Amino acid sequence: MVHKFTVATHSRTELIDITAQIQRLVTENNVQSGICQIFIPHTTAGITINENADPSVVHDILMEINKVIPFNDNYHHLEGNSAAHIKSSLFGPSLSVIIENGQLLLGTWQGIYFCEFDGPRHRKVWVKIIEDK
Repeated sequence: MVHKFTVATHSRTELIDITAQIQRLVTENNVQSGICQIFIPHTTAGITINENADPSVVHDILMEINKVIPFNDNYHHLEGNSAAHIKSSLFGPSLSVIIENGQLLLGTWQGIYFCEFDGPRHRKVWVKIIEDK
């Protein structure tokens, strides 16, 4: 079964911590051991794992990715969101997290972030939980 939820973004670029929503799905499905696959079905958004203790890390990531890939840089794509497509490709559309003892197996400071690069929008997140048998 694929679980789906939406994320409302409020800025052109934004990283939103979705760790709690993913953990809730693991808990609700009573999975003790397995893999959680998270997929973002958009070409201008992505997903990543990074520090969730200090919000300045998210600020710094966005600041630097917007410097490296500026919004306007003589792109050919007529829609005007080429930078978002490039950022999405660099971050990627999916990731896997191990589940052990009913918990996402993340490092002490790690969180799962939905990455918005062409907002604000309402975005989809698809989650597949594969239980060890």
